[in-house]
Amino acid sequence: MPPFTIRASRDADVDAISAIYAHHVLHGTGTFETEPPSAADMAARRADVLAKNLPYLVAERDDELLGFAYCNWFKPRPAYRFSAEDSIYIADAARGQGVGAQLLAALEQAAEAVGVRKLIAVIGDSANVGSVSVHRKQGFSHVGVIKDCGWKFGEWRDIVLMEKVIGAGSTTRPE
Repeated sequence: MPPFTIRASRDADVDAISAIYAHHVLHGTGTFETEPPSAADMAARRADVLAKNLPYLVAERDDELLGFAYCNWFKPRPAYRFSAEDSIYIADAARGQGVGAQLLAALEQAAEAVGVRKLIAVIGDSANVGSVSVHRKQGFSHVGVIKDCGWKFGEWRDIVLMEKVIGAGSTTRPE
């Protein structure tokens, strides 16, 4: 496989981002959405992330998007302003090529650069071994499981919570 690059997302990426995400909505349990959002909805979500000065990245090979990753504030209240939840979605054809690991590593660096001190993974479905594995390999720690909190594809689904301290973490006061 030729190498791929990771870069900041662009407006022109929204259709490909939407297609990748729609596949996960329709066929996977990594997201608990049940209907794919429109490209306009995905563009608005991306704009919201960027307006908060948070990273929204894509992996690309030969002008084809292989995946995307972004983070958004874990909770909207000001006390949470140093903790962000990561999201990573990989095109089905690009799975198993290291795209998720490299996107997560790049997202971590970009998040630290804008002041994030903790990344939190809220992983849909305990059976989502790919996502749990990529987070574990990147140094995330298992925090817990919330059992049976989502209903998708006719079954109750858990969420797995993982976290990683980045940068100075809680060792210093934020500025």
